[in-house]
Amino acid sequence: MKLSENFTLLELVKSDAALRLGLDNTPSQGVINNLHALVTHVLQPIREHYGTPVKVSSGFRSNVVNAAVGGAKTSDHMQGFAADIEVPGVTNYDLAKWIQDNLKFTQVILEFYTMGQPDSGWVHVSYDFNNLKNHALTAMKKEGKTIYLTGLVA
Repeated sequence: MKLSENFTLLELVKSDAALRLGLDNTPSQGVINNLHALVTHVLQPIREHYGTPVKVSSGFRSNVVNAAVGGAKTSDHMQGFAADIEVPGVTNYDLAKWIQDNLKFTQVILEFYTMGQPDSGWVHVSYDFNNLKNHALTAMKKEGKTIYLTGLVA
């Protein structure tokens, strides 16, 4: 099922963890609707801006898949609001910054980016039409724990 010109439902629900562990990762119609909004308002505009495919490393996660990968208990991935993405040839900082400056979104997180390593980490972006707060964060490790800083920090 196509969600847009360049995105399919399959690529937003594909989960290596689900396949490896034999877990169901089938979305409900409500989740599919949320994924369609995420694609329409965030992922497709990114694709059109950069003119190159957007790599989705994690989209929808069922509750059991989310638990298996150690996701947050309130993760937006479980409602189909979020995706972890990269654009080959674009630093993850630049991608997160472009999203922040050009799109409406719920949250963008620059996750585990290391300056000088352009493809380090990834970008988490979420879109919930009822909660478009354009909240930007940076996730990094400090003393073995994940911490979140306000804003995009390279």
